[in-house]
Amino acid sequence: MAAPKKKKTSGTKTKSNSKKLDYHANPTHSITPFLMFNANIEEVAKFYASVFKKSKIITANPMQGEFILNGQKFTAYNGGPEFKFTWGVSFMISVETQREVDYYWNALLANGGKESMCGWLQDQFGMYWQVTPKILLQLISHKDPIKAERATQAMLKMRKIDIATLKEAVS
Repeated sequence: MAAPKKKKTSGTKTKSNSKKLDYHANPTHSITPFLMFNANIEEVAKFYASVFKKSKIITANPMQGEFILNGQKFTAYNGGPEFKFTWGVSFMISVETQREVDYYWNALLANGGKESMCGWLQDQFGMYWQVTPKILLQLISHKDPIKAERATQAMLKMRKIDIATLKEAVS
């Protein structure tokens, strides 16, 4: 007689109390950022859709909306002046080239955004963004600690990240 086939489960985890937990991926359990703005959400959605080329506004009116930016779904609500964004939550845009850095930097600063240090900025609606070239993360975590430190020190002097200056700092 053949041994019974084992039941396949995905992501089985065991807690310290030895109870078995099964996790079965379900699209209804996805994580969607829910953002509370002090702004007309229709304007917010249109602005972000104009910045991110792969975007779609699902629904938007002055009070609430849903939109997709580069594959990430967002839900937004106009909560009023008591809702303000902080540095504690930001969105990192991972890019390859200086041209992409410049594009996102300039687009997100339009209409009253504010520059900050190390590739961070705040857009006109108060949302914090990091425009981060992949090479930056590679260089500041370089296996050679001297090169990593040089890259870090170069980054700390920048507002918008300059890829050529980073590369020069480690060479």
